[in-house]
This record gives sequence, structure tokens and C-alpha cells, in this order.
Amino acid sequence: MIIRWESDHDYVLVHIHQDMFGDWIFSRAWGQIGTQFGGLKHLLADDHDQAMMWLGDETTIQASRGLRKVLEVDDESAEGREAVSQLSLLDSL
Repeated sequence: MIIRWESDHDYVLVHIHQDMFGDWIFSRAWGQIGTQFGGLKHLLADDHDQAMMWLGDETTIQASRGLRKVLEVDDESAEGREAVSQLSLLDSL
């Protein structure tokens, strides 16, 4: 699952997925649109329920900051694969 929030200048992207060991990973990327300012953080969840709880918390935080949800897709969709490829680019910064 991939969810992206945006304001006029900032974005936050969350990717929830299982790794090759079956562990649930909660990845969060954030930054300023059109710049290289931002960051990337990966968290290991105890299970899917914990990852979804973190997503609920993230949704509340972004709404309180005025960001709007602009994308919610399955990571196996064409849009999801494109978002993951952009997220992967952040690992190299």
C-alpha cells in the first residue's frame, strides 16, 4: 500500500509492505516538492496491525498539518510501482 499526502510545497509518502522474510515494513519519505530536501525512514512493525496503526497515526498528523491525500494505491499497480521507484531513488541520497 502506498499513500501520498501533499501541500503546496511539501509531501509525505508512506509505503507499507512485506519484505522477503515476511516482516512488515513501514517506510516514510518526506520533503519539499521539487527539491532534494527531505528524508526517508524505515520502521519494522511487529505485524500488519501495527503498521496499519502507524498509518492511522500518520493520517491524523498529516490532516492536522493541512496536507491532503493525493494518492492511495496498491504497490503492485502501475502507479504504485512508479511511486516505489521514486522512493527507491531516495535511498541513494
